[in-house]
Amino acid sequence: MEAAQQRAILFDLTRCSGCGKCVEACMQKQGFEGDPSKVKDMSATAYCSLNTVSNPEDSDDEYTYRDLCRHCVEPSCVSVCPVGALDKTELGPVVYDADKCMGCRYCMTACPFNVPRYEWDSPVPTVRKCDMCFDLQSKGEDTACATACSYGATICGTREELLEEARSRIEEDPDDYYPHIYGEHEVGGTSVLFLSPFPVEELGFDPKLGTDPMPVYTWRVLEKIPGVAITAGATMCALWWLTNRRNAVRDHEAREKIQAKAAKAAKKNGSNHEENGHG
Repeated sequence: MEAAQQRAILFDLTRCSGCGKCVEACMQKQGFEGDPSKVKDMSATAYCSLNTVSNPEDSDDEYTYRDLCRHCVEPSCVSVCPVGALDKTELGPVVYDADKCMGCRYCMTACPFNVPRYEWDSPVPTVRKCDMCFDLQSKGEDTACATACSYGATICGTREELLEEARSRIEEDPDDYYPHIYGEHEVGGTSVLFLSPFPVEELGFDPKLGTDPMPVYTWRVLEKIPGVAITAGATMCALWWLTNRRNAVRDHEAREKIQAKAAKAAKKNGSNHEENGHG
């Protein structure tokens, strides 16, 4: 499935009332306990959060924005996972299989949006993140958060449809929006798009991520691995040979000492036997 036809989410700050229904719906969908109104950051038991930010031109004018997994078109978390625990589905969502996870947490390091969370308090911890209600969308239904939103602040559809909707909103009300759809091109594009009345750096989003997909940087590192691996392998082989050679020499010397000691003892015993015989 082409990226344009993949499922996505559009979040519009100008339409969000801050009611928190999206967070509540997400937690209910996942079976998480706790008070949705107190969620201020993503966690292993809260896949999205709501926070407020003041208009940089008017500190009394506040907006609410969501933070959640961006479901990148070319996700870095998938590219660094050595066991395939994370997968970018054709439908769009990036899903996670805990049964495959080895707990390396490379995904947490690689994610440019600091999304994956770890169950630090669990005796058998796993990585947790939003799966964009993959099960619901597989059946043709919208995400829980989009269904719960009554104001059109969070809507669900194909990425192409949502980009067209975002452009239409900007064109119809240019005074209400900063003319940029965050996620359209950032890190190669994401499946969660943002509309804001001001630059997204005011939300704490990094405006300098660039447009190259993050896996490009992974591949650049991996390209160097064969040479590094050969050098490291040769070094390890040399160390292995030296270690085994040293052990072999040590064992040989030990055997010679034992044999010499045995020969000396046998000679002494022979001498004593002859003396006793003459006596």
